[in-house]
Amino acid sequence: MRIFFTGGSGKAGHHVAPYLASQGHRVTNADLTPLGHPDVADLRVDLTDAGQTYSAMAGLATMEELELAEKPAYDAVVHFAAVPRILLTTDDATYATNVLSTYHVLEAATRLGIPKVVFASSETTYGVCFAQGERKPLYVPVDEEHPTVPEDSYAMSKVAGEVTARSFQARTGTDVYGLRINNVIEPHEYAELFPPFLEDPSLRRRNVFAYIDTRDLGQLVERCLATDGLGYEVFNVANADMSVAATTDEVRERFYDGVEVRREMGRDETFYSIEKARELLGYEPQHSWRDVLDDPRA
Repeated sequence: MRIFFTGGSGKAGHHVAPYLASQGHRVTNADLTPLGHPDVADLRVDLTDAGQTYSAMAGLATMEELELAEKPAYDAVVHFAAVPRILLTTDDATYATNVLSTYHVLEAATRLGIPKVVFASSETTYGVCFAQGERKPLYVPVDEEHPTVPEDSYAMSKVAGEVTARSFQARTGTDVYGLRINNVIEPHEYAELFPPFLEDPSLRRRNVFAYIDTRDLGQLVERCLATDGLGYEVFNVANADMSVAATTDEVRERFYDGVEVRREMGRDETFYSIEKARELLGYEPQHSWRDVLDDPRA
């Protein structure tokens, strides 16, 4: 597939864009900063500018494409570009940048007839991650039916992006899949970040004790690209286990006392449910912090 990938130079994107290229796709990275990967074409695009977004998506990606008899079209858009959290810039700039860029990407993609859009939403939409003070989910495990009522500008922008995506899908019939991505972890970060998590699970309360390995995120995006006909859907994106050594029973007793438990869970199962992605996309995570670190409870 010829893929227009936004934000390929970001923390998640600089893993996922090359991964898609390694699977045989032709990937264009639309970003303000070049990725510089030999298998990914870089194109400097300000996605908050509607004209730049449309022009980039309608245009060529490489000099080699000049040799083709006709200008090629993109088969899919993967939209990861965003201000990635609060407190990197002002709240109004975070919200405006993320909402406007998502609108422009979806408008251009649907007007150009691109049949598949996969966009990055966030775990923060459930209102737990960046809440002022402690906020518990209404029930566990948290699935895609859980209400999304955030208080912060970043999560608000992601909920607005979901509403925008659903509207464009309803208008056009394009397959539009949203990914409520949990805390993104690069492979080298297990040794750097996780030892304190294993000692003190409270450090992971805001992330619902979950995480997503960049390699498994790449797999999930690939599954979205390979799965057609779902219309509009959102998916939680996480690994199968928790990011802490405590068991699910221990986490429930310590952190979720009084919170409804909707089904029986496995000993180390993530509280950020990935059952929908498993069922509809065939997603199955392959990686874990346990591949790198010893489980102190083993």
